[in-house]
Amino acid sequence: MKRVFLFLLTNLAIMLVLGIVLSILMSVFGISNRSLGGILMIAAVFGFGGSFISLLMSKWMAKRSTGAYVIEQPRNETEHWLMQTVAEQAHKAGIKMPEVAIYDSPEMNAFATGPSKNNSLVAVSSGLLQHMSQDQAEAVLAHEVSHIANGDMVTLTLIQGVVNTFVIFIAKVLAGIVDNFINSDKEESGSSWTYFLFDIIFQMIFGVLASIVVAYYSRRREFAADTGAAKLVGADKMRSALERLKQNHPSQLEGSMMAFGIASGKGVAELFSSHPPLDERIDALRK
Repeated sequence: MKRVFLFLLTNLAIMLVLGIVLSILMSVFGISNRSLGGILMIAAVFGFGGSFISLLMSKWMAKRSTGAYVIEQPRNETEHWLMQTVAEQAHKAGIKMPEVAIYDSPEMNAFATGPSKNNSLVAVSSGLLQHMSQDQAEAVLAHEVSHIANGDMVTLTLIQGVVNTFVIFIAKVLAGIVDNFINSDKEESGSSWTYFLFDIIFQMIFGVLASIVVAYYSRRREFAADTGAAKLVGADKMRSALERLKQNHPSQLEGSMMAFGIASGKGVAELFSSHPPLDERIDALRK
């Protein structure tokens, strides 16, 4: 319930901020919300605005939604090893030291998040530390550091922003056309219940199609992070870690954290999956 409440509260706050920003912009530029320019501005503000605000809040949200403990002063040998390993990998990758955290979960997983290469977080699950060898865990950390060094968080945000903008814009334009056809001169376009109904329907349809595009990029990005990890610690260690993940629990991570995790949930259609099949990733490393 805490996670759900935090998610709803955060999204309401984002919507409120974006609504205020949109009102100010449309007032300053004198743009009507029923013109194509107005619709495009609405789409861009909510499409890019939501993505970038989520990116800026990503570390804060990740820590609270997973209950992650950020290591400031290592309390034991495991935490000391984690800090030292991430520091060495970050130095090799040419980025500043990320925050390092541990979260309680039986699954073998880890994720990276943060608004920039030099302001990031790497978190590992307790299950990963318990059930992976040190070499395998080192490879997983290298995979997450590679995500950060590749700038994947920012790039995915830009792609999501573009996709969101087009989804909102096209949905509203088509909803206006359908609304005009149904209501003719009875009501002004964009103000009837049919407009809002079809706007929601079109956003759902195009949102599903757009998620395929985002998932495709996410899968390409996973191969690149695997390659980056192989360069940092060796391909054998990365292959061993992926083989170990075949015995993993289903992922409990959500949203962007799942996208940047080492392992994704099971039973998701490959077309919509943020991660390629493990066997494909292993074969790619062999080649």
